[in-house]
Amino acid sequence: MAQLSGVAIPGLGQAAPTAASSAPAVAASVAVHELQANSEWRFEVAIGRSIEVKVLSGTAELFGTELALNHTYTFRGTKAAIFTWHGCRIEVTGACEEYTAEETPMVLYVNTHFALEKLRDDASKGKGESPRVLVVGPTNAGKTSLVKLLTAYAIRMGRQPMVINTDSREGLLSIPGSLTATPFASIIDVEQGWGSSPTSGPSPVPVKLPLCYYYGLPSPEDNTRLFKPVLTRMALAATSRLSDDQAIKDSGMIIDTPGVVSQGKGGYDLISHIVSEFSVNIILVLGSERLHSDMLRRFSGYRTTTGETITLVKLDKSGGCVDRDDEFMRQTREAAIREYFFGDPKRTLSPHTQQVNFDDATIYKIREANPMLASFLPGGEEDTELELYEKVEPSSMILNCILAVMYAALNDSQETIRDATVMGFVYVAEVDEKKRRMKILAPLNTRITDRPMIWGSWPEATMSLIG
Repeated sequence: MAQLSGVAIPGLGQAAPTAASSAPAVAASVAVHELQANSEWRFEVAIGRSIEVKVLSGTAELFGTELALNHTYTFRGTKAAIFTWHGCRIEVTGACEEYTAEETPMVLYVNTHFALEKLRDDASKGKGESPRVLVVGPTNAGKTSLVKLLTAYAIRMGRQPMVINTDSREGLLSIPGSLTATPFASIIDVEQGWGSSPTSGPSPVPVKLPLCYYYGLPSPEDNTRLFKPVLTRMALAATSRLSDDQAIKDSGMIIDTPGVVSQGKGGYDLISHIVSEFSVNIILVLGSERLHSDMLRRFSGYRTTTGETITLVKLDKSGGCVDRDDEFMRQTREAAIREYFFGDPKRTLSPHTQQVNFDDATIYKIREANPMLASFLPGGEEDTELELYEKVEPSSMILNCILAVMYAALNDSQETIRDATVMGFVYVAEVDEKKRRMKILAPLNTRITDRPMIWGSWPEATMSLIG
């Protein structure tokens, strides 16, 4: 891999960083901040709250995406950071937790980007393979932020990277519970997080078209017998997409992972599975000396399907990484679900309601691994005799739950349903067990009874979206 030091964007200084300049404080309703070169304004906006930010002068970026001058950006329920290479003035309207830091790992991150660019240039000239990057690290180490930053920088260079999300706790252009593979050819919408997908309604930024698969559990370790084949199917589809489009193939992949896979032997096996299925040739280890050491031992002699060795790079996590507590994550999931059906303040959607008889619905419930049962099996293996899903009749148990409608036929095998992509999601708004009927909320007015639906425990039953 290209050298990761001594590379910098022309004009970007590499002055020695200093400590954060102030402790977190509550911002005034309207404030103007002068940010020095190579500093970062970090902010947290509570769920249900919003702030407006405008760059008055200078240059600034959010996770690698450049912010336009004198344009008002609205941020809702998020934790993020605005970085400046040359200094800038920003105007902030609204209250948030915020502070300015002058110690950031941005020089390391941008050097990593340029090393990946060198590999992309070589790949386009037929001198090697494009980078297929896996980002690993503990929970709340800033993995998704790094993936977003590397993606944004690649887009700014005219690339079209394929971004893979293997973390079902969070959705990427989909709701939590799903795994996605998405080619990025257009700018990332900084206000929307990753941007919008076709179900999000009209958008000033072109929509992304994710390949979406459903896992429906919070952790890969909850059911590896389901997670691994779903991941394999997504890898096959993503690899096929790369082979069909030279621009995407030359740009390569950037793969995000859940923190749990970096925390123990079972997780390391899942990392090996991801490395194998996606032919990963670069692993970025974020914020963990021990994990880096373990990855070196595990992959030192490993070769990809194309005969490449794996390059391991250890990166510092940003000092702006903060723990996102369970309550914040729950509220974030609920906000994502509400946005999927109703849109956001800029784009209002009108979902359709339909009555579905119990007898017309085909619902499969995901079986969760039984840790007590697994403890009696050799090596903690899972019972492979059980089917992946249990066919269930609708009941009050599915009230306020999300169902994934699959691109499959009702008489398809469970393996075929498992490997299918997601057609969309519906929300169970009412269940009448006496009349054997339920009310479904769907983003589009399409018939769903001729498709199998999967009910998982993730995302968990949410608040009522109606009423």
